[in-house]
Amino acid sequence: MNEVYEKLLKCYDCFKNKIDFKPDVAVVLGSGLGNFAKTVDVVSELPYSEIEGFPVSTVPGHAGKFIFGYIDKVPVVLMQGRVHYYEGYPITDVILPARLMKMMGAEILFLTNASGGIDPRFHAGSLMLIKDHISCFAPNPLIGPNIDELGTRFPDMSHVYDEGLQDVIRNTAKENDIELFEGVYAQLTGPSFESPAEIKMLQTLGANAVGMSTVVEAIAANHMGMKICGVSCVSNLAAGMNSAPLTHEEVQEAANAVAPKFELLLKESIKKFVNLCR
Repeated sequence: MNEVYEKLLKCYDCFKNKIDFKPDVAVVLGSGLGNFAKTVDVVSELPYSEIEGFPVSTVPGHAGKFIFGYIDKVPVVLMQGRVHYYEGYPITDVILPARLMKMMGAEILFLTNASGGIDPRFHAGSLMLIKDHISCFAPNPLIGPNIDELGTRFPDMSHVYDEGLQDVIRNTAKENDIELFEGVYAQLTGPSFESPAEIKMLQTLGANAVGMSTVVEAIAANHMGMKICGVSCVSNLAAGMNSAPLTHEEVQEAANAVAPKFELLLKESIKKFVNLCR
């Protein structure tokens, strides 16, 4: 058996032995959204450390556990703290959580993150609906023998971010008077912030925001046939967009400041996803 698939199955068996819950929607909580769990009617929790072989997040502000519960009547699993490629894990471990949440039963994956703004319209605290993505330097998580049980060898990437889910998020933002930009998100590896020259490169490529996560998770989820949507919190302007140096603390502070609006957008959008679950 493929080693990557065998590891995934062991994680799934560990989950099944500990948790009796089937989510419809999976949510990856980025920086600043750790308190979103307080808006959920929590049924149970599962620390990553209690799942055999599961990668554990080492980034400040990422709690490192799955939370299971309900948003209104929608059963959800929250990933409170994600794993990043720059932490030293192989790319197959980075996307293992997304694959695991699909195996748990989730049909929809809502990805969130903190990013650097490349678009001159943005300011710290802007929210951007992810319409498409660009991957730079991060290895494609599907490299290696294809796991036929999960998906096809050559998955189509024309419509990774579901248009129906985008409409729901867009309309929810309007209903709640939340400013929502739209654009393309680019993932680089990190952990260093991008150089001004790299930001110019990304501008030329058509990116509006840049970060160190999300794209590889979207690729893996798309491979498995999930419906995907994403919203990025622009927590700072990228290198070269202003003269101030970039820090992780700045990212966290800006993400925390916009968190109430971000949480409202997530919660009200997910309530409406019930009609889009299979």
